Amino acid sequence: MLGDQTKAEVKPCVDQPEVSAIDGRMYKAQGPPWHKSDRMKGLVPPDLRNVDSESKCSKSGYRGWVQGYRLLLQGLAFPAPVPIFAAWRPNNENEANVAIEALEAGSQKVTDVLLGDEPFDGGLFPYLYEEASGWVLTSKQLPEERRSWKDDLFAYRKQTIELLFQRIIQSAELKECRVRGHGRNGAFVLANVWLYQICFLTDYREGKPFACIKDHIDSARWRITSN
Repeated sequence: MLGDQTKAEVKPCVDQPEVSAIDGRMYKAQGPPWHKSDRMKGLVPPDLRNVDSESKCSKSGYRGWVQGYRLLLQGLAFPAPVPIFAAWRPNNENEANVAIEALEAGSQKVTDVLLGDEPFDGGLFPYLYEEASGWVLTSKQLPEERRSWKDDLFAYRKQTIELLFQRIIQSAELKECRVRGHGRNGAFVLANVWLYQICFLTDYREGKPFACIKDHIDSARWRITSN
């Protein structure tokens, strides 16, 4: 609901299109790695302590295998990166399938253009998004011979969604899972996204800079007295 409100209030400039970007990020689970063979049997060895048995494994090109969970995030590109949709899922779930479920449920937001990486290029997702009056632009659609406006538009993906993940993580210093379990970790991470949305929207309404979210949170910490 706050994503709907943000999308309704935070509008691009006259010469900017309505663009959002989507991506996923893995959050490493607490505890030691749980071997695949034991995981498939549902067996936790006696000497493997504090393992998060609800976590799942997935592999990325730059982080390798990660045991944990995944945050799927959609954020506006203009006038500044801000979350408008988030979903917390097991690490091994396909991001495009999660997006399809959210789109069919009406929770994912539809913008004129949605910037995504290769997982969002195949399957039904681009067609379903087009039926909802949006267009999915991925790296596979970029021309190979000559640079075009598609390259310029897609370049905003790194400047928006990847930057947004960094800012959200830094705002609450929540880079990895702090507890065990899918639901409890999801509560922490989604609350982090929600808090970022609130601070951003407050600054936007007051005409303040958009990149000072952490200042709000640090100021709140200073006002809390410890016993």
